[in-house]
Amino acid sequence: MIAKAPLEAWIAKKIGLSKDSFTRDELHSYQLQKLRETIGWARRHSSFYRELLGSLAETELTTVADLRRFPFTEAEDIRRQSPRFLCVSQNDISRVVTLDSSGTTGSAKRLYFTEADQALTIDYFQYGMAAVVEKGDRVLILFPGERPGGLGDLLARAVQRLGVEPIPHGIVTNIPATLEIIAREKVDSLVGIPTQVLALARYAEATGVPLRLKSVLISSDYVPWAIARELKRIWGCAVFEHYGMTEMGLGGGTECAALNGCHLHEADLLLEIVDPLTGEVLPEGEEGEVVVTTLTRIGMPLIRYRTGDITRIITEPCPCGARLRRIAKITRRKNNAVILRGGRQFVMSELDEALFSVDKIIDFTATVDDKSRVTTLDIAALSADKPDKAAGSILSAALNTIPPLGQAREKGELSVSINITGCEGALVPKAAKRSIMELKQADG
Repeated sequence: MIAKAPLEAWIAKKIGLSKDSFTRDELHSYQLQKLRETIGWARRHSSFYRELLGSLAETELTTVADLRRFPFTEAEDIRRQSPRFLCVSQNDISRVVTLDSSGTTGSAKRLYFTEADQALTIDYFQYGMAAVVEKGDRVLILFPGERPGGLGDLLARAVQRLGVEPIPHGIVTNIPATLEIIAREKVDSLVGIPTQVLALARYAEATGVPLRLKSVLISSDYVPWAIARELKRIWGCAVFEHYGMTEMGLGGGTECAALNGCHLHEADLLLEIVDPLTGEVLPEGEEGEVVVTTLTRIGMPLIRYRTGDITRIITEPCPCGARLRRIAKITRRKNNAVILRGGRQFVMSELDEALFSVDKIIDFTATVDDKSRVTTLDIAALSADKPDKAAGSILSAALNTIPPLGQAREKGELSVSINITGCEGALVPKAAKRSIMELKQADG
């Protein structure tokens, strides 16, 4: 029997129920109350929302569905005027997170959190991780945690409540050294970025380092099926996915033991799925853009924030029996498709599934150069050990399994350049969210 998602009992208690579950109507009633409180708080204390909402007030909300009448908050709004989002004095802010821009503006996003906001994150991490680890386990945390309030620090504090021993590590740069720590410290579980955890697993296999883990949780990026399959094959462990972003307060949703979609943190967040082009709310089950509203944040609440992530709500009941909504795996980012000549297009997640299915590949970058007559796709791949002569041909064949690329190559509209190097046990830290770099005619 599959254990019910631990988030459910915690959320039931949080919304004031004595039982360990709830009906959707009971949850909607709680969310409606929190929506009204959040919008009222933001209107009174945030100059940005006072201007954005205009005459719209919390009294306009008679059901949760009425939220669709309110305007969106865009990422560019945060880049350009994040201080105006603040609902408290700067003196009450205990943590500021700066996110470098992946766009063309060069501006960074700054997110502000009070001590109470971060306490909510620790609570969520505690119950999200309860599906991944158990009392007495030792978990290696592959996120930065040297600063109080950082992701690794909050996660360590959360698992300690479960009777789990956290082993803070940080981003992996020396693979053999990290593998030695895993063996020496008798680590049961890892938490980290998908490509970093894959690098550990494939390097260990390539160099004959025998390791077995109970569980792995991967976060901070799209999690390819290919990576999850490899981790399970090499280490024989359950591989959990976490969905979240800094804008959400780091927590969004976590998979339960069924490993079939992330249960959403519906006590502190309200998620909508909208048409990426029109902004219209879509029926449950249809794929669209994730829009999030924070329900309990004090310092910098967000109302209808467009995340750019594309996914869908899973409509089928979860085998674990929890009533919390689940989202499917993020398939892509809005507006990140590369359009080739002839109108064919592809996205990073397609490259991930194709290339991470190739043995020993632990990471890669992709650059599309459209400045010449024939578009070029440059793949720079990193292998767990020294690549053999056939490695390039195998990667090339893997690219052809992506129909738009195979068709474009067949018609002579796309050339591919592949360079594979051995990692020699070293990793260079990169942005957690990976994307395809494009070089356009206008760039030259």
